[in-house]
Amino acid sequence: MVLAVVSDPTGRWWRAWECCSRCAAAMPAARVVATAPAAAAPSVSGAGKAPGRAAGDRVGAPVFSATAPAAPEREAGGGQRLPAPRPATAAPRSRRAKRWGKIAQRVVPHDLQPVVLRDELIELGDAFRAYQESSEPDLELLASLHARKARAFATWADVTDDGSLRAEARRAEQAAANVRLQWEQRTGQGTEGVVARVLTGPNQWEHARGVLAYVRDHAPVPGPEGRLLMLLLTLRTACRGSGNVTALDVNGLPLGDAEQLLQAMVDAGWLRLPGTVADLLASISENPTHIIVPSLLPRDSDRGPFIFGKSMRAKLSGWAQKAVGERKLRKKKTPAAVRLLALACAAHSSADGLLGPFGRGLEVEMLASLCAVDSTELSKLVEQLTAAEWLTEVSVTGTHVTGRLCERVLELSCPVPAG
Repeated sequence: MVLAVVSDPTGRWWRAWECCSRCAAAMPAARVVATAPAAAAPSVSGAGKAPGRAAGDRVGAPVFSATAPAAPEREAGGGQRLPAPRPATAAPRSRRAKRWGKIAQRVVPHDLQPVVLRDELIELGDAFRAYQESSEPDLELLASLHARKARAFATWADVTDDGSLRAEARRAEQAAANVRLQWEQRTGQGTEGVVARVLTGPNQWEHARGVLAYVRDHAPVPGPEGRLLMLLLTLRTACRGSGNVTALDVNGLPLGDAEQLLQAMVDAGWLRLPGTVADLLASISENPTHIIVPSLLPRDSDRGPFIFGKSMRAKLSGWAQKAVGERKLRKKKTPAAVRLLALACAAHSSADGLLGPFGRGLEVEMLASLCAVDSTELSKLVEQLTAAEWLTEVSVTGTHVTGRLCERVLELSCPVPAG
């Protein structure tokens, strides 16, 4: 019997084992470091076998360390003294455990400081995995987990100065708000005075404001009527760069000369039609016109300017159409600029309807740019919106517009973040 040692090709680990000399010779990378002589044959007792040996054992067979008797030391053949085997109860030397874990596809380093942050991240990862394996959903618990994750990732980002961790913290905070809202709506808790909005969560509200800003920055034709028409067509084609439109969709907007506006968009290259503008304005719901907006077509490298899917697109389109076609606005025959102002105010109010976060108001220049008008014209638009019972307690200064959405249109609001 020999003690052989072999290493891997890179020398990163070593392996030692007891085997016969022929097995060691069959391993090209093995090196024999010691040879153990066979155990000497003990005297035969009256029973015809050595004491302590099973009846089937062979006298003089090699002795393996794993089966050797637990004695301080023993004598092998040739008079050599072999070291006593380590007692089976001997415990390995204790050392401080290095904890690590995973959360949100990220490895939590074992040396992350402070230790309380490391432990919180590891426990959160375990808690999320346990929740995924649970049979019954618990929205209240899930909201609390997302809130804890938001705080932990924000602290992690501060410690490591990692922008991706800060973005993950914002997503977790948004997820916590969405789940908490779902829990309140399902259980009825905390819903006293809560408005049942057309767009139901912070994620949808952010997308609504993003679409308004995109239309403001990429309008192919000037003026509020062109801006309002672009908003309709953008929401119809936001996901794939193409969609269906009928004459009723266009004629339902206060556009004046819709044919001229559509032709201007086609001439600018922003809009593509399978036929003529006249064909679009004659199409019906049973045979809509399939339009293409080249700037919204997804590219190989990205999905285009919008990251929401078909379901979200339909919700945003429904919200915008319901707002611009609201009964009072139609009854007052308000122009396109007033309809755009109504959308801007609804998308930038607080949870209780005050314009701007905490009721601080909205900047005149910002509202004018969203409505495609000069800032000097904004006060007249505000008066018309007030007469249509959209706004109340209104005050217009040289820099800000303050006021509150009327209660009947609160369902169309998209509250801005409080921070």
